[in-house]
Amino acid sequence: MVKTPGLRRPHSEKEKLRAEIKHNKEMTRSILDAQARAKEEHRQRRAENIKRREENAKKAEIVQVIKNPAKLKRMKKKQLRLIEKRDTLPIVQKRKAAAQAE
Repeated sequence: MVKTPGLRRPHSEKEKLRAEIKHNKEMTRSILDAQARAKEEHRQRRAENIKRREENAKKAEIVQVIKNPAKLKRMKKKQLRLIEKRDTLPIVQKRKAAAQAE
């Protein structure tokens, strides 16, 4: 009579296999968490850079208020295309506050 190895594994072997599977799952979870964290940091840093760039562009703008609207009628089309409308109230208020502080 020939004895074949049984289908069952010993308990210690099962425990080793379970521990290995658990370890692999934890490793994959930690790697995915690290990747997600890095992606979120990159997205946040990019948003901050864009915001800072826009603020710097606003600070560097040269604003000239057109007080005489008749000038607009005399302008050529090309010049009118270059004109951009802005809300100048916050800028005026900052200048007034700075003047009063001095």
